[in-house]
Amino acid sequence: MAAGNDGANKPEDDDPFGYLYADGQAAGAQPPQGGGYGYPGPAPAQPGVPRTSYNQVRTVGERQYGHHQQQPYVPPQQQAPYGQPQAQYAAPETYGAQPGPRTAPIPSQRGGSGRGPNTKGLLTGAIAVVAVVVIGIAAAVISNSGGEKDKDGQAGGSPSSGPPATVSEQPSTTPSAEKTPEELPKQDAATLTLGGSAATEKTVAGAEGVGGVYVSGFDARGASVTWKASMPTGGKYRLTVRYAIPAADANATLTVNGKANSLPLGLKNFIHSTDPNLEKNWQTTWAPVDLQKGDNEIKISCEQGNQCNVLLDWLEVTPAPAE
Repeated sequence: MAAGNDGANKPEDDDPFGYLYADGQAAGAQPPQGGGYGYPGPAPAQPGVPRTSYNQVRTVGERQYGHHQQQPYVPPQQQAPYGQPQAQYAAPETYGAQPGPRTAPIPSQRGGSGRGPNTKGLLTGAIAVVAVVVIGIAAAVISNSGGEKDKDGQAGGSPSSGPPATVSEQPSTTPSAEKTPEELPKQDAATLTLGGSAATEKTVAGAEGVGGVYVSGFDARGASVTWKASMPTGGKYRLTVRYAIPAADANATLTVNGKANSLPLGLKNFIHSTDPNLEKNWQTTWAPVDLQKGDNEIKISCEQGNQCNVLLDWLEVTPAPAE
C-alpha cells in the first residue's frame, strides 16, 4: 500500500487503521463493523451480559496495564478530544483497588555500606574535630603561661623543657657558706680583777653594769683592772671601753698579754661636754689589739704620765674594721 492518498474515495480506505488515531477520527474513519484485518467481529450481544472479549481493537492509549478490571468500550465519537485526559487514566484507587502500605527503606546498620546515613562515621569525625580543638587550646594556654613565667622569673624567653624541680622536705646537713658571727667576750668592769686604789661603786647614775655598779678610784698611780678574755680565734680586734669623765680628757696604759701598747688608751671628751657632772658624760672609746686564740690577759692601768680621773663601766672585744 502506498503512502498518502492513492485516490480512494474515503480516507478510511487509505488506512484501515486510521480510526485508531485522532487525525483519522477527525477525517471520519470508522472501525470495521464485521471484523477484518485479522480481528474477529463483534460477538452477539446478550441482554445483561457485558462483553468480556480481550481481543477487541482498542484506541491507542486506551488499554490499561497492571489492572484486570474490564473497562467498558467507549466509541470514538464519545471519547474526549485529543490532548485532553481520558477517564480511563485515573489513579488505580478510582477503580476500587486499595493501595498497598508503603514502607520506608530500612537504613543499613553497617557504616558506609547501606543506603542509610553513616552515623557512626559522622560521630567519629565529630569527636576527632573536638579533640583537635581541645588539644590546640591546651597548647596555647601552656605556651602563654610559660611565656609569662619567663617574663617574671626567668632571664630566657622559652619555657624550660626539663622536669619540674622538687622541694626536699629533709633538712640539709651541709653547713651554710655564710660565716656566723663569732661570739666575742664582754665583761662588766666591776667583775674584773682590781688592783691598787681601784674599787667598785654605784653612786653615779647612768652606768650599764649589773646593778649600776662601776669601778672608781682610778685616778691614783698603780690602780688597775685585769680581764682574762677567752677568744674563739686569734687575730686583730678592737677593745671597746665605756667610761665617764668630768668633761676633761683622760688616758691610761693598755697592756695585752704582758706587752704594753706604745700609745696610751685615749679616754677623751669625745662628746665635747662642758658639764663636769659625771652622770652626763658616759661615752665609749676603742683601741686596736692583737689577741690569740684562747685566753688573753688585758690590763688597763694608771701609770706614770697618765691622767686617770675616770670611771670604768664595761669592756668588750669587737671585730676590727676591714682594711
